[in-house]
Amino acid sequence: MQRIPILDGWRALSILLVLAGHLLPLGPHRWGMNAAVAGTGMALFFTLSGFLITQFMLHRPDVRAFLIRRLFRIVPLAWLAMLILTIATRADMQTMLANLLFVANLPPVRLLHGGEHLWSLCVEVQFYLTVALIVAVGGARGLWALPVLCVAVTLGRVADGALMSNYTWQRIDEILAGATLALLHARLVAAPVRRALPVWLPLMLLALALAAANETTGALNYLRPYLAAAAIGTSIVAAPRWMRALFASRPARYIAEVSYAVYVFHGMLSATWLGSGDTLVRYAKRPLLFAATFAAAHLSTFRFEHPMIALGKRLERRRVPAAV
Repeated sequence: MQRIPILDGWRALSILLVLAGHLLPLGPHRWGMNAAVAGTGMALFFTLSGFLITQFMLHRPDVRAFLIRRLFRIVPLAWLAMLILTIATRADMQTMLANLLFVANLPPVRLLHGGEHLWSLCVEVQFYLTVALIVAVGGARGLWALPVLCVAVTLGRVADGALMSNYTWQRIDEILAGATLALLHARLVAAPVRRALPVWLPLMLLALALAAANETTGALNYLRPYLAAAAIGTSIVAAPRWMRALFASRPARYIAEVSYAVYVFHGMLSATWLGSGDTLVRYAKRPLLFAATFAAAHLSTFRFEHPMIALGKRLERRRVPAAV
């Protein structure tokens, strides 16, 4: 599977938008910019996940290898965070199990204090299992069911009036839109399409995605998954030179690499002394919170997660002995 450098920048942008939306003052409260910016970041993050996972399964529809790699990528840090939060908050057994099994975002919601943001990991893991089941039953061709599921989820959101939700059946279309993009990628990069797309289009679509993450825009919210996927997809084949250079730069690659740990730790540390106090005190502590988040993410990424990922790859390479 060919690496696409500009996607590093999109992943970096997605986590920076989430951090900004959660931790910085972004205009008057009535404008709803904090929720919109964080929502846009999550839409981009989910789109990238759906795109990369589906590309992996298209090129290598090996369910066993996929599950091992994904679980060793996501689960070790997620479980560590959840266990720490369980002890810190003295959560009951049901709450702990709901989080460890990645179903805490489903009713009755049982997200841990300091781990409310981990709802997204629940959606991610549920998507992994869904894709694995589809490929196990229908092979790589079964992945063409994902665009149908995407539209079905969006129509369900319209019927329920769910502009922004953390329930899987009302949010997973953001991942499924990325999966659809992966299925269309080969046609997207064809020369006629590449020549036809203006370089300003990805930026315009990103602006529309931001608007579609603001509840004040109403029904436009239903198009958020598709606008985010279109912004990323068009940037692969048509983007300004400065955008390509910035999104493929070393800082962008670094932020992208630590982004998962940054996401996990920023919410946890926000629930500590670093996020306490009145408005003035909280914002005075923000530089410390950002520094602690990135320091913890760096250590986690290179000292904990990388060894876990390497272990998963070693286990994935071991072939299961054939039955005699």
